[in-house]
Amino acid sequence: MNQIVSAWIARILTFCLIVTLTISPLSPAWAGLQDDHFDGNIFALYAGNGALIPPKTTLAQSLQSNKPTLLTFFVDDSRDCKQFASVVSRLQGYYGKVSDIIPISSDTLLAEQRYRPDEPGYYFQNVLPQTILFNAQGNIVANWSGVVPFETIDDRYRELFDLLPRSQSVELKRRPLNEINASLGE
Repeated sequence: MNQIVSAWIARILTFCLIVTLTISPLSPAWAGLQDDHFDGNIFALYAGNGALIPPKTTLAQSLQSNKPTLLTFFVDDSRDCKQFASVVSRLQGYYGKVSDIIPISSDTLLAEQRYRPDEPGYYFQNVLPQTILFNAQGNIVANWSGVVPFETIDDRYRELFDLLPRSQSVELKRRPLNEINASLGE
């Protein structure tokens, strides 16, 4: 008798579990661009540019290189940082050869430590994302908090490199791969 009751209880519990899992709204375990969940390197996932992490140079080396430096602080589990990653990636496409672009995860900074002016932690203000643009002499020319439009940072770069304003210059566009191959064959 006890075995029959135990079998029925097991069947009822299994049925209840199946019904509960079937009709209850399950939230996905995946993170996305519009949330604050961690899902990996935001530059690789949302900007298509995993080459930015880890940075190719340190801030100390960059400030000695006599070229502009873009220092940006981020975390991988921030909606704003995820959205801003594509801006940083676009900037690298235009200015990456003539300027150092250094994304730093704020999770790597120690709060109690004192930093020197040639270390990223010296400039971090506990705001994410935070972006600082240094000129070729190592002086800060801009310090932005939050998601900054590409055009705003591009305007500052244009000032540093003495380029025409965007409204007076030809719009730069990347050529498709096959177009490059066609022009090389001619």
